[in-house]
Amino acid sequence: MTLICNCLLVDSWLFFSDKLKTNYYKKNLMSKKMTPRDVLNSVVEGINSGDLDSLMTLYEADACFAPQPGQLVNNPESIRQCLRNFIDLKGKLDLKVKRVLQASDLALVTTEWSCSGTGPDGNPVDMYSKSTDVLRQQSDGSWKFVIDNPWGTD
Repeated sequence: MTLICNCLLVDSWLFFSDKLKTNYYKKNLMSKKMTPRDVLNSVVEGINSGDLDSLMTLYEADACFAPQPGQLVNNPESIRQCLRNFIDLKGKLDLKVKRVLQASDLALVTTEWSCSGTGPDGNPVDMYSKSTDVLRQQSDGSWKFVIDNPWGTD
């Protein structure tokens, strides 16, 4: 019995250790090499995998997010909740970067995206839009959202 418990503990440690290493590298090393286009692709990975903590590392502390057309939130907890709402659809986000316009440490990125999932009422949800985002290059070379407007080209 002791051998089985020890094996389970070792297996559990290895599983969580690998997960911690993966998240560490994703959050701390890969972001430094990312372009604005890569940041948008990371949003797709984060939403589709449900990795809210990694998604939050892509935003400046005073970033703004448009949860719906004409609305704007500008604090980390509100942005976290908006992203959680996308994740809770348990669907699939597809995104295509259409254009990146970069000037110095700022980038304007436009995309087309769609998301299919299930709403809280159990009904299918299908969304499509064009987004406009502003990212700023950080002192360490990484890029983060200043403005994330998923509804932003109309």
